[in-house]
Amino acid sequence: ELVASRGYESQSSKAYLRWSVVLSDALFLFPGALACVGTLYKRRRPEQRLWALASVLLQPALLLIDHGHFQYNGISLGLAAGAAAAILNNRTFLGAVLFSLSLNHKQMSLYYAPAFFFHLVGRCLRKKNPLLHISGLALVVFYTFLGCWLPWITTDYSFLHVLKRIFPFERGLYEDYVANFWCTTSLLVKWKRLFAGEKLRSFCLLATFVAMLPSCLHQLWKPSKKGLLYAMANTSLSFFMFSFQVHEKSILLPLLPVALLVLEQTVCSEWLAYVSAFSMYPLLERDKLGVAYMATLVLYWCVMRVGKTNAKRGPGPISTVLGSHNRTFFTLSVCVALGLHAAYALAPTLPRYPFLYQALITAYSFVHLVAILVELTASQMLLEDSNV
Repeated sequence: ELVASRGYESQSSKAYLRWSVVLSDALFLFPGALACVGTLYKRRRPEQRLWALASVLLQPALLLIDHGHFQYNGISLGLAAGAAAAILNNRTFLGAVLFSLSLNHKQMSLYYAPAFFFHLVGRCLRKKNPLLHISGLALVVFYTFLGCWLPWITTDYSFLHVLKRIFPFERGLYEDYVANFWCTTSLLVKWKRLFAGEKLRSFCLLATFVAMLPSCLHQLWKPSKKGLLYAMANTSLSFFMFSFQVHEKSILLPLLPVALLVLEQTVCSEWLAYVSAFSMYPLLERDKLGVAYMATLVLYWCVMRVGKTNAKRGPGPISTVLGSHNRTFFTLSVCVALGLHAAYALAPTLPRYPFLYQALITAYSFVHLVAILVELTASQMLLEDSNV
C-alpha cells in the first residue's frame, strides 16, 4: 500500500492539501506572528505594525515551501513566534509550553532551542530565587514533552524508532544543494571522502557551537526582548550553516525572527527574504514552481516598497561599511542573481560539471548568509536594552 500510493496526485488531494495548509496557517502562524509583532512594536504606529506583519506572512520562501511542498512549517513557526511573544510579555511558563509544542511538531525548531534556553536562564538568574524558577520551567517542559510522547513510550521499540526517524544521521552531511558551509566548501574540500560520518558530526557540532556562542552568552548575561529575537535568528542561522544533515527548507528557521525584526533591520530582513528563496531555486524549479517563485518575489517586493519610508539599517559592521551605498550593493546583488538565473535557464549543461549552476547558486547564497550572520551577531552585541 505504501509503495502503491507513492506519487498519488489528484485535484481533490491537492485541494485538500492546500486548504489544510491555509487552515494551519490561520490557526498557528497568523496568531503567533500577530502576537509577536504586537508585543515587539506596541509603541509603533498601527500602519507600521501592519506592514511588519505583512512582511512576515508574505515571505516568498515560506509560501513556496508550505503551499507548494505542503510542509506545514507554519505550525511550528507559529508556535515558536507565539512562544517568543509570551516570553516577551513575561509569561515564561506559557512560552515554555508553546516552544516545547513547536519542537515536538518539527525537530527543526531545535535550531531555536539555545536562544530560548539561554534567554530564559538569563531571566531566571535575575530573579530572587533563580533555582526555583529554573526548576519550574524544567517541570513545564518535562510534562509538555511527556504529553506529546506518551503514545510512543509504551514500548522501547516505538520510542527508539521515532528517535531514529527524527535524527537521520545516516542520511549524510547535507541534502541536495544547500547554501551552507559544508555544501559550499565541498566544491574544494571533499568532506565526505576525507572523513568518516562520526568525525564529520564532531566538526559540525564544534563549528555550530562556536558560531552561536556569542549570541547565547549575550542572552545569558544581558537578556532582552529584542535580544531574544536576535538570538533566535543567530542560533538558527548558525545551525543552518554549520550543523549536520541540513535541508534547503531549514532556511525558514532564521527567516522568521529576521522577518519579525523588520522594523529594526529592514535592509537585512529584505535581503534575507530574497536570498533564502533564491538559495532554494534549484529545488523549486525541479518541482515546477518557477512561476510561483517569481510571483511571490514580486508580491513581497511590492509589500516592502509600501513600507520603504520605515526602512532602518542595523548597527552591525556590514551596514556601517556600506552606509548610504547599501541600496547600490543590494541592486548589484540582485543583478548577479538574475544573471545566475539566466545561466541556469539558458546556458548549456557542461558534461564534466552537470551541476555547475546549482553549485554557483549555492555558493553565491552562502556568501550572503555569512554577511547576514555577521551583521546580526554584531547588532545583537550592540543592543543596549537589557530590560526584561
